[in-house]
Amino acid sequence: MTTSIPTQCKRGLVLLAMAAACAGAHAASIPPAKQALVDKVLKLWNPDNIGQQMLQAPVADAVQQARAMLQGRAVPEKRDAAMNDIVGEAKQFMADATPITKGSADKLIPTTIAPLLAERYTEEELKQLIAILESPVKKKFEAMLPEMQKTLGEGVAADTRAVIDPKLQGLKEKIGLRLRAAVTP
Repeated sequence: MTTSIPTQCKRGLVLLAMAAACAGAHAASIPPAKQALVDKVLKLWNPDNIGQQMLQAPVADAVQQARAMLQGRAVPEKRDAAMNDIVGEAKQFMADATPITKGSADKLIPTTIAPLLAERYTEEELKQLIAILESPVKKKFEAMLPEMQKTLGEGVAADTRAVIDPKLQGLKEKIGLRLRAAVTP
């Protein structure tokens, strides 16, 4: 007895097979030796820290703004207590948000940064980069850093915005409450 596969299932299987073939073709287009070199460059470079670096700037700005606002407006005891609380909140925010951005970067690196490296560098250039020698290759890599950071940063921001923005807003609100409590007599 033969079973007939419904037309919708056949179409789905064909699409799945085509997607797998495309993914395999893309992966197969990078020779394994070159892919290993790209992976080693990524391991040595640690681009997954870009998300954390992106978070540090607004958090440091918020803490600095709080410090500036408290200067001359609060008595030293209240100012110091408020700043201790604010710094604690900022550290907690970073502890909570860093795994989110690192996870996003780890997810996006293979599809954003790795292809850039594989496309723009030969195997020999990747070997030179890994060796971290002073060479034109090092300068080329350093020149690409802003583009790669921007590319990954935009991806991490888009990927984590729904989770991070409310947390950042919450941090700012907590800082505001601490500031109001510190400057109120």
